[in-house]
Amino acid sequence: MYELEEKKYLSLLLIVPILVLLFLFNQYWKRKKQQEFGDLEMIQKLSPEKSVFKSVLKFTVLILAFGFLVIGLVNPKIGTKSETVKREGIDIVFAVDISKSMLCEDVAPSRLEKSKQIVSQIINQLMGDRIGIVAYAGSAFPVLPITTDYGVAKMFLQSMNPSMVSSQGTSLDEAIKLSSTYFDDDKKTSKLLILISDGEDHSEGASVAAEEVNKLGLKIITIGIGTLKGGPIPLKENGRVLSFKRDQNNAVVVTKLNEESLKVISKNTKGGYVNGNNTKEVLEYVKNALDNIEKTEFEALQFTDYNSQFQWFLGIAFFLLLLDVFFLERKTKWLKQFNLFNEKA
Repeated sequence: MYELEEKKYLSLLLIVPILVLLFLFNQYWKRKKQQEFGDLEMIQKLSPEKSVFKSVLKFTVLILAFGFLVIGLVNPKIGTKSETVKREGIDIVFAVDISKSMLCEDVAPSRLEKSKQIVSQIINQLMGDRIGIVAYAGSAFPVLPITTDYGVAKMFLQSMNPSMVSSQGTSLDEAIKLSSTYFDDDKKTSKLLILISDGEDHSEGASVAAEEVNKLGLKIITIGIGTLKGGPIPLKENGRVLSFKRDQNNAVVVTKLNEESLKVISKNTKGGYVNGNNTKEVLEYVKNALDNIEKTEFEALQFTDYNSQFQWFLGIAFFLLLLDVFFLERKTKWLKQFNLFNEKA
């Protein structure tokens, strides 16, 4: 198991393609100026020891050194030891609606992104609880099984989008049924399902499914995302809105928050409903709910003794920088026989 301590430095790698483009432009510019100065063949005869290959090699070494330096700053860590630890908490499954209606921007930045923010911040305030993630639209599918690795959970959470599901709609009953399979029936661990949706359920049986899982001791907290006024569903390409989703009559589809369906689901499991438009209120509501749920002690396998690996990458980076010092732009005698880049001795 590994982790990246300072992921923010990864953005520095975006400089690499810029440097490559600048290098290529510089090579083009120099060649063009040489052509303006005189015949290229004559210029090459005036500087017979000048090597094109060596300049490319020096640049490649510098780029590699920069890459290793950035990875060193990120500081990868490797878990060298795993051990079973005892924790006290509850099992929580987040069921996140990723149907196209969640792309509506009546809640900034969009219903789906708002849902991700809420789930991520709820995870931030958890301590010792095990979590799982389910995504659903017209059907439901597992995203992450029950785990105590919050970092991995957030990574999977951010990757969720409507394109993950071919069947559109909002099948709340499928989400509830699949989420219930995440929990161990033979354990007396407290179980909680946090279901996030705009409530636009186009299937039947959500309330019935809630009643069934309530018999298993599962409580459901529903979080409504969206506004009662609603809004259109934007169709984007490269971040630009091209049009809005239309129905069969070519009228713009307006999607609205349906709180009633979400309230019925939570009521059938003695859970609760909260409007998700105010993140602070949602966090306080969920925290109070968790405080009133009995915690259970359980064992979890986790990696410990994470060792920093930055020194290896920094060492390689400095070695490459030192190596670059000894790379002159003159041709190397023993390499002339290979005639690299069509360079003649």
